[in-house]
Amino acid sequence: MSKKGFKVEIFVAVVCWFCCSRAVPLKPNREAVNDRPVIGILTMIVSDEVMKPFGGTYIPASYVKYIESGGGRVMPIRLTLTTSEYEKIFKSINGLLFIGGAADLETSDFARVARIFYKLALKANDAGDYFPMWGTCLGLQLLTVLVAGENLLSRTTAENVALPLNLTTDAQSSRMFKDFPEDLVKAMTQEPLTGNFHHYGLEVQTFQKNEKLRSFFTVLSTNVAENEAHFVSTLEAKRYPFYGVQWHPEVNRFQWNRTLNFPHSSHAVHLSSLLAEFFINEGRRSSHHFNNLEEEESSLIYTHTPLYSGNFTAYEQVYFF
Repeated sequence: MSKKGFKVEIFVAVVCWFCCSRAVPLKPNREAVNDRPVIGILTMIVSDEVMKPFGGTYIPASYVKYIESGGGRVMPIRLTLTTSEYEKIFKSINGLLFIGGAADLETSDFARVARIFYKLALKANDAGDYFPMWGTCLGLQLLTVLVAGENLLSRTTAENVALPLNLTTDAQSSRMFKDFPEDLVKAMTQEPLTGNFHHYGLEVQTFQKNEKLRSFFTVLSTNVAENEAHFVSTLEAKRYPFYGVQWHPEVNRFQWNRTLNFPHSSHAVHLSSLLAEFFINEGRRSSHHFNNLEEEESSLIYTHTPLYSGNFTAYEQVYFF
């Protein structure tokens, strides 16, 4: 073939490709892919006297490591900012974590700030702006108060005990658990993989009787407390990327106090790992971002130094604010 003929064939091929590409548009990517997700963690009010000399609020480092292990970064969110400042933060982060601890779920600053973000998340998701939230222990309880509009918790003590999960029939098809390997799902129901450290919770019968909770959430697992009360231990929202666990997945890999019943088996570690990755993958679907690199870098938890606290708390390290 001559060089001239070769050039003509290339030209024709390029023209055909161009015309076809214009005639059949590429399928749009309807989900944002964000490989640098930032998860906000609402700081917890210091209630223990031994911790008060170091700051008014805190975040145990185990939660930070948990988020980082899933591929995310952390922005600590203080409880003393204005509503406009929280609105700006909301547009910058890709998800929110409500941690465990002790706080009034209706009147505290923790509850007040959580309510601001909850309303922002509802509005954003309704508009197609994906924004996930996760609650651990007190965080799950907080989500139920936000949805129900009242505190429906009761005594469901499961203190310093590791338990298997009583999975519901909805767990298999849930967003949270549907991709788990079969051997791990089996282990979750037979082995004590979930560390529990709470005195209050949402009883199953209370959930079933409340229309707001029942229409908003799907219960994925339950457990039985020391007083034989059946409580909700895992749930996810039906229409929103909101998730809650009454137990503590972060302790399986990042807390080591020998006096506490932290599950450290291979299945326990695997469970913690998959949940961290799941939530961060939810955060990857958020397109929120900071205005500039300087603002982003100054907002992340890397600018803070955790304090060794293993000699006076259950946590090896704590960030104080």
